[in-house]
Amino acid sequence: MSDTSQDFLNGHQELKTGERFRFACHPGVSCFGACCSALDLMLTPYDALRLRHTTGQTSREFIQLFASLLAMPEVGLPMLHMRMLPDARHKCPFQRDTGCAVYQDRPSACRTYPLGRATQRGPDGAVVERIFMAREAHCHGFEAGTDFDAGAWMHDQGLEPYNEANDRYMALAEDLRHFAEQTGRHMAQKQLGMAGLALYQPDEFQPFLTQSGLMDRLEMTEARKNDVLHDEEACLDFGYDWLELSLLGHTEHLRPKGPRG
Repeated sequence: MSDTSQDFLNGHQELKTGERFRFACHPGVSCFGACCSALDLMLTPYDALRLRHTTGQTSREFIQLFASLLAMPEVGLPMLHMRMLPDARHKCPFQRDTGCAVYQDRPSACRTYPLGRATQRGPDGAVVERIFMAREAHCHGFEAGTDFDAGAWMHDQGLEPYNEANDRYMALAEDLRHFAEQTGRHMAQKQLGMAGLALYQPDEFQPFLTQSGLMDRLEMTEARKNDVLHDEEACLDFGYDWLELSLLGHTEHLRPKGPRG
């Protein structure tokens, strides 16, 4: 967890285990759509992948139209930031009068709202999460709706695959931060470019893997190779393994082939 995330968490009410809240967001709520403007919205690699599934664009087209590619503070890891429209309200480019045009593949931060989720790894390496409530003055969603606890809300909003994928992204960032602190070494420009390719451009990373023969130098089953080359989620999962191996020198899920006898 970064210092910025910790400061934000400290400024909001933490939701205790089992604590319930009432919330609804639909056109019948008077503030519907008010939270979809002037957003400081980071898109994780899985967010971007899911959004591209519904827009039907290549990664290059998506970034050019909707996002800015930045470097994560203190780490240097690539991250996308959603670009708001240049109108008076600075609306999200996917906001419509009827609601979200990409609702089925909306980003994880939008799904999680009105909750927020911060994670870090405990001493045993397991993910430890803290859930907080983001109550904003304009929001009337708390005045009606269904009662949830945090787990029920996450399930209702389809967050399981998002959280699993995003935890890998944040774990990689945390590992790179610790690595830089211990060694004084930071990501080189070439490494930054390759990380952006592996994390945010799986449609271009796949042909790179074929042309470079990179996977032939790793201990991988043919089934996994095929999945990586034909399924972007599998390619993203491989991208995390490969970045851990190449940037940190180790990963649980991948290792280079040994010398032939």
